[in-house]
Amino acid sequence: MEKEERERAEEATLKAFEELTPPSMSLWSMLGHFGPGLILMMTGIGTSHLISAPTAGGRFAYALLWCLPVAYIFKYYGFEMAFRFTGATGRSMLDAYSTAWKKWPLWYMLVTTLIQCVVGQAGRVIAAAAVLYYLFTISVGIPVPLWGWALLLSVIACSIILLGKYGIFEILTKVLAGLLVVSAVSVFFLRPAPLSALGHFFLVEIPDGSWLLIAAFLGLLPTGIDVSLQASEWGQAKRVGMGKVREILEKNGSIKAFDPFDGKRDDLRISVSELPANAREYATRWFKVSLWDFRVGHIISFIMAGIFLLLAAVWLYPSAVEGQAVIGEIAKIFTESVGSWMMTVFLLGAFAATFSTMFNYFDGWPRIVGACCRNLFKPTARMQGISKDELSDEQRRSWCSEYNIYRATMMFSLVASVAVIAGLPKPVWLVLVASAAAFFVAPVIYAMNLYFCFRIIDKEDKVFYPSLFARYFGWGSFVVFSGLTVIVVLARVFKVVVF
Repeated sequence: MEKEERERAEEATLKAFEELTPPSMSLWSMLGHFGPGLILMMTGIGTSHLISAPTAGGRFAYALLWCLPVAYIFKYYGFEMAFRFTGATGRSMLDAYSTAWKKWPLWYMLVTTLIQCVVGQAGRVIAAAAVLYYLFTISVGIPVPLWGWALLLSVIACSIILLGKYGIFEILTKVLAGLLVVSAVSVFFLRPAPLSALGHFFLVEIPDGSWLLIAAFLGLLPTGIDVSLQASEWGQAKRVGMGKVREILEKNGSIKAFDPFDGKRDDLRISVSELPANAREYATRWFKVSLWDFRVGHIISFIMAGIFLLLAAVWLYPSAVEGQAVIGEIAKIFTESVGSWMMTVFLLGAFAATFSTMFNYFDGWPRIVGACCRNLFKPTARMQGISKDELSDEQRRSWCSEYNIYRATMMFSLVASVAVIAGLPKPVWLVLVASAAAFFVAPVIYAMNLYFCFRIIDKEDKVFYPSLFARYFGWGSFVVFSGLTVIVVLARVFKVVVF
């Protein structure tokens, strides 16, 4: 009987693999499949690009341009490894964290993420609220304080997420964010920065009073490295590629389902070379789609950060770029260069970008908390999952289900972040502090992403396992990034004169 059951399971597995349709690798087809990488980009093109970059350009002209290539180059593999891990195993990077000694990376992520739900989210929410504050309180005279707009936007964002009604929102956000890109690029070419200014990409300067901005750049460009874990969760939730292959293998008993309380790193590994040809091609193509998804977003994010800093250096410098009307000051770039109608286009795009950032974080950070809990606590592990369509009655009722932990964390983030904004209504300062906080917690996440990719992905799988260059440059980037973290902490926190 056991032999017959095993043969039936193998036949079912092969049949399921034959039914898999590998995605087309044409340009337009790939763009249609893009998801987590572009979400990561949209998470970044918000507070860091619209507040931090113009602040740097307005205060210090071109002096901090060097921070951009440093952030994007030396943080690259910290992000890619999360995409690579999920593409190779079908599981989230946080599942790999559960195999560490005493699960300490999960405890680290749980604590730091709860802190980020307060301070970090306050920085994201206040940027979006600042746009409405300028549009309606300052320009029109509607007597709503900054924290009032923050509360309104937070309630709207969380309601959309919990109701699952974000299809139209996603389309509208992409259109308006596209307007932001077009308006910024148009104004940039209308009066471009001098070619001599581009030399500052390679010239390290640290003006007096710039340490917080440097920390903000390194922390939140292209976005916080903790978003790599959110992207890993989003990638697993798509249930395509290796995620789908793993689901088939586990369902038919071909591989053991990963148990975070009795599992080993080897339980996460899938040997791609042993898969049937169609399954291998299916997983490989989806993996390549996810990598290009991330890479395209990374490049666009870098270009936009550079454009906003250069625009501020040309049109705003010298300016403190601060206060509750900061969006209005940045919008002057578009008014003075083209006209008031272009400022309207910018403000619409700016709102879309900042709102999408806070929206993604209201979903992303609670996902991380829920994922940590499902790997730390057995009751939550038994009731894992946050997709409303797949929840049982017990999952909906139980306070310790991953779904309810996810929802409770979202509400905690909403109340706490708005309370911070009410007490500290300083958009630029809050954005910079939130960005710096992301920088200070990043090295541990960076190291863990590298380590688990190198230890768990099958070394014989040349497509999925990182190349020799990726391994050496990845660890080298980690050393550089961690060194910069130490330098910034010494200079900013302990007031040590480093340079």
